[in-house]
Amino acid sequence: MEPHLRTKGANFYTIGLSYKKADAEIRGHFSINEEAKTSILNQAKEEGVEGLLVMSTCNRTELYGFAQHPFQLIKLLCEHTHGTVEEFEKVAYVHKNSKAVSHLFRVGTGLDSQILGDFEIIGQIKAGFRASKKIQMINPFLERLTNAVIQASKRIKNETEISSGATSVSFAAVQYILARVPYVSDKNILLFGTGKIGRNTCENLVKHTKNDHIVLINRTRDKAEKVAGKFNLIVKDYDNLKQEVDHSDVLIVATGGQKPTITKDSISTDKPLLILDLSVPKNVDTNVTELPNVTLVHMDHLSKITDDTLQRRRVHIPKAEGIIDEVKSEFDSWLETRKFAPTIKALKNKLASFKDAEINLQRKKISDFNEEQATIISDRIIQKITNHFASHLKDENTSSDESIELIQKVFQIHNK
Repeated sequence: MEPHLRTKGANFYTIGLSYKKADAEIRGHFSINEEAKTSILNQAKEEGVEGLLVMSTCNRTELYGFAQHPFQLIKLLCEHTHGTVEEFEKVAYVHKNSKAVSHLFRVGTGLDSQILGDFEIIGQIKAGFRASKKIQMINPFLERLTNAVIQASKRIKNETEISSGATSVSFAAVQYILARVPYVSDKNILLFGTGKIGRNTCENLVKHTKNDHIVLINRTRDKAEKVAGKFNLIVKDYDNLKQEVDHSDVLIVATGGQKPTITKDSISTDKPLLILDLSVPKNVDTNVTELPNVTLVHMDHLSKITDDTLQRRRVHIPKAEGIIDEVKSEFDSWLETRKFAPTIKALKNKLASFKDAEINLQRKKISDFNEEQATIISDRIIQKITNHFASHLKDENTSSDESIELIQKVFQIHNK
């Protein structure tokens, strides 16, 4: 499969880092916000990169694209984040061609997620695809591959139970609270940040804690009000943050700052305070642990507390991998076809030129020559011949490279 993955001399690469080797702090250094994503894509386009998909979540940052050398993609990543090449090399992975394809299938179907069966990742891939498509950075290969991964993800979700039993960072956060905080329905809970993780956490809090006096704060108040409206919760102004922190028993931080949004200076109370930081980069400064009344827990720890659910999910991995193999083999067949399609097209054009020359000759020789009928018959014969050649090249027992070379030699054709 390797040779026809190449396009214009470039190979298909995945470069990235994930929770497996990079802790939350390092992942934070390589986190890509929307502005940086646009800059990476624009620079890649200027540099002649043929196709690129950019993905950055709390658990991983990855670039999928065509390059002469993977360093071209690594350089793009490091130039638009706070990470360095040296730091990247310590924790990174680079996959090439078929291994890069397999990696995207595993990531997109939740098999490579920190929480097995987490299907939020496919939404990130779709968003990355849309961003690239918008500025013409998706080539036919990436389009077909992304759609195949989306198809595999859908099938695994529908045909297996790999995502059964709720487990996500937001769910794990609430489970942690339920396990560690007695009389949770009477406690004061403050949720700071109402982005995607914040919204999911809010929903889980309402569902599982039976607490009806959860307070929401967001820098932009109207975003918090939209979330609060769904669950009939209280919204306070960002200016009241310090006061509300001191009033809380549990503080959940789900903000998206590049620097800590909660520090030791944000806390004046001396009553016990549990802080859960669900942000990447970390948005709670570790100096809060200097206060004896504060307990700080980060999402990397939370993702490990749902082991029972994960154990049940692991049983479904073989079936999920079988589905990936099926969808991937269809993709591989398309790749094979793509490999010889230019030769078949060139052959068809060559036969068409033979037809045109012959029809011109017969028109001159035969006075009542039926050109329309002759054209219909000729076109059908050309189609049958090219179908035979295509069928031959598709046969897995055929050495398609040798056959393509022979066809080109016999018919004196060259792919453009």
